[in-house]
Amino acid sequence: MPARGTLLTVYAGHTERISAVGWSPDGRCVASSSWDKTVQIWDAGSGKPLRTFAGHSDRVNCVAWSPDGARIASGARDGAAHVWDVTTGSITATSQGKATALLAISWSPDGKYIASGLWDGTLQVWHAVTGEITSTYRGHSEKVTAVRWSPDGQYIASGSEDCKVQVWQITTGNTMLTYRGQTAQVNALAWSPDSQYVASGGQDRTVHVWHATTGRRIYAYRAHVWSVNTLDWSPDGRFIASGSDDMTVHVWEAVSGRTTYIYRGHAQSLYDFVEAVAWSPDGSRIVSGNEDHTAHIWTFA
Repeated sequence: MPARGTLLTVYAGHTERISAVGWSPDGRCVASSSWDKTVQIWDAGSGKPLRTFAGHSDRVNCVAWSPDGARIASGARDGAAHVWDVTTGSITATSQGKATALLAISWSPDGKYIASGLWDGTLQVWHAVTGEITSTYRGHSEKVTAVRWSPDGQYIASGSEDCKVQVWQITTGNTMLTYRGQTAQVNALAWSPDSQYVASGGQDRTVHVWHATTGRRIYAYRAHVWSVNTLDWSPDGRFIASGSDDMTVHVWEAVSGRTTYIYRGHAQSLYDFVEAVAWSPDGSRIVSGNEDHTAHIWTFA
């Protein structure tokens, strides 16, 4: 394996900002969404474009791969949320939710449902086959900017412009915990693989790691100098990757908060903000998406 931080692949298929990225469960492909109104799938090894989904009529803000790798969900600024068949490129479901900007999206671990964070401050859960809304959560006072389903399927965490992170139970729809440690808009969330901890990052430049059921803060990571836009927890639970407007991706120990590596490959101009980051399923690589329309795959082994 090449040295840590070695750039393996650059994908330059988008014409606007990359808003989100996600690995296929088998680690062979990456899906990326963009303000150019498309979702694109590309080969993680070569960077070769494999398929473009062009069914959105507005900026695509988020994308997520289904747990079985057969479908992709995406959401756009005009409120449209689609489920796509990866093989055929056809739309298999469309959310029947409200026509307000959709900012975040996350699959349930069993692949049956999708959670969406909306501009109007609500979080909706909908059926991945029928598009039917099964529940609506109204715990935030401002737009919901981040949504993550816990790996064990029991909880959904949501982050908002109101600076709060809320964790609610799927079975009851009740708020289990409200975390108020961030002092500015929450942009990103990540669960630990064991569903015990949540990391939240935001415009206050910090990432907080806290216990998901008690709200006890473990520590705050303060090494970024500008807004934190994106987070992902490594599959083995040892590290967290965070991307920022400071044009870097930091990788740091999930237990101690000690910085392990800083990737600076996106810093080619003043506004090359890192908007998206995701670990490969085997934890050996990271994909990061940028304001300059490119995505980089680099090593972390």
